[in-house]
Amino acid sequence: MQRDILSEINQNNMSRYQWFVIVVCVCLNIIDGFDVMVMAFTAPSVSAEWSLSGAQIGLLLSAGLFGMAAGSIFLAPLADKIGRRLLILICLAIAGISMLACGLVHSHSMLAALRFVTGIGVGGILASSNVLASEYANLRWRSLAVSLMSTGYGIGATLGGILSLLLIEHLGWRSIFLAGGVTTVVMLLVSLWLLPESLDYLLAKKPKQALEKINLTVQRIGLVRLNALPQHEKNTQQHSSDIAKLFQGKQGFQTLCLWFAFFLVMFGFYFVMSWTPKILIAMGMSPSQGVTTGILISIGGVFGAAIIGLLASRIKIFHALSLFLGLTAVCVWLFVAVSSQVSIALMVGLLLGTLINGCVAGLYSISPTIYDADIRSRGVGYAIGFGRIGAILSPTVAGIFLDKGLAPSTLYAYYGIVFILAIFLILSLSKAFYRQKEGLGSSIKTVA
Repeated sequence: MQRDILSEINQNNMSRYQWFVIVVCVCLNIIDGFDVMVMAFTAPSVSAEWSLSGAQIGLLLSAGLFGMAAGSIFLAPLADKIGRRLLILICLAIAGISMLACGLVHSHSMLAALRFVTGIGVGGILASSNVLASEYANLRWRSLAVSLMSTGYGIGATLGGILSLLLIEHLGWRSIFLAGGVTTVVMLLVSLWLLPESLDYLLAKKPKQALEKINLTVQRIGLVRLNALPQHEKNTQQHSSDIAKLFQGKQGFQTLCLWFAFFLVMFGFYFVMSWTPKILIAMGMSPSQGVTTGILISIGGVFGAAIIGLLASRIKIFHALSLFLGLTAVCVWLFVAVSSQVSIALMVGLLLGTLINGCVAGLYSISPTIYDADIRSRGVGYAIGFGRIGAILSPTVAGIFLDKGLAPSTLYAYYGIVFILAIFLILSLSKAFYRQKEGLGSSIKTVA
């Protein structure tokens, strides 16, 4: 009888090696969080050195996000051909070299170009590392594994902020990029040594020495070795067919709700994460206080994913996310109102970081549930890609509004409305999802 290794992994208890692989993937996300968000913490110093306008700073903040979208769309699919491990190694090299180069530039245009290149590497890493973490977790702990990936991003952003406080005053903003580049190269070496290949890839593509690599991983997990490669078939439907399935019947409404929810949440998220330190400094905080508030927002993100996960174990994830979105809107409006009182602003910043990162984690948790297995990866990937359009536009739009003289308090109020609009999309998605689920249940009972 043919063995199904992937089913065995799903049903068995987690081994130490599986947790180890997930920890490595979390570390990859920590590197990503640092590399992407470091621009937000260095923006005040970069702006001061080159006398940049709000639009120019917005371009620098958006360049990395634009690169992330390009990396997800154009690089990530290569993982199915060359393997997830090799793609991660290539993307780490791209991100590491470009980060080091960022520390040597002498113009904002060159810095923007290199931030784009860094984003390409980060986009490829994010796509493949999330798949690896999900794949090496069993069915019971898969949601926790995905949540841990989200916390890694917050940890990396927090470390970027702390290093900014420690290094910029003494060594300048370029030292932060150099530190990030060195760390990324070290992670490249660690991954080259310790990161395993995707079992799904090895079983499906059967590259050279596939059986030996599978057995090495299987032994580390604690399963019995394979004597021969099993026949592992993959769904080979045409891409156009898969895309059409996303919009068939009632599925189309759910897809659109999910896409625009991702767009709105990412639009608000990257405004808060990218612009907050500079706006607070412009409103009267010292540079160190502004950066400290940004750090606290990132620290809050470490806990946001875990909290919404625990809440979702008691109520429906759609309702948990709607609650987080509403509280985030209130917190955004409150944040600017208390900015003159530093101690209160720091506490509100921590709460804001917890809530807004929980919103992103909630969307990541919801998106796989609304698609069948044969279109799940494509459905989730396109939703994230559509959301990144909002991430790309957000910092630049904010910079243009500020250049036109819009008050920061008014700008924050506008962005708070974004999260309220997202609530209506999530509740509409919830209603459609459960209605379809009940319809399928009735159909099954009728057939039975």
